[in-house]
Amino acid sequence: MRFQVPQFIEIEDKIIGQFTFKQFVYMGGGLGLSFVVYNFLNIYIALILIAPILAFAGALAFYKPYNPSQIPFSALVESAVRYISNEKLYIWKKKDRLVTPSGTGELVDTAMLSVPKLSDSKLKDLTWSLDINNSLYSDKRH
Repeated sequence: MRFQVPQFIEIEDKIIGQFTFKQFVYMGGGLGLSFVVYNFLNIYIALILIAPILAFAGALAFYKPYNPSQIPFSALVESAVRYISNEKLYIWKKKDRLVTPSGTGELVDTAMLSVPKLSDSKLKDLTWSLDINNSLYSDKRH
């Protein structure tokens, strides 16, 4: 027995006239909000506010990106509202400061610190400098 595989599943069905359900809801919401603004405000102020409301509702309902891989305008607006309304996490990275006699903290680059000579033995100097460099770099990793 053979079954027919559905084709064009990305295309939304036209439910109300030429419009999909989403388009109908967006345009109905824009027209409803425009009607409320018209009834409560002066005609001149209402016309100034109604134009952007209808333009925004029309963009939500009818704007499609040229490239199919791009997100639709309604998804872009939804993402923007979520970003604005949610809390943000800021991560602070501590920088080393050197205390100076004047009391102000200056930023210190640990790579610029010089290693003093302690003894004449090259082996002791080498082990001391390796220990110091390892402790400086291990502090940066944590």
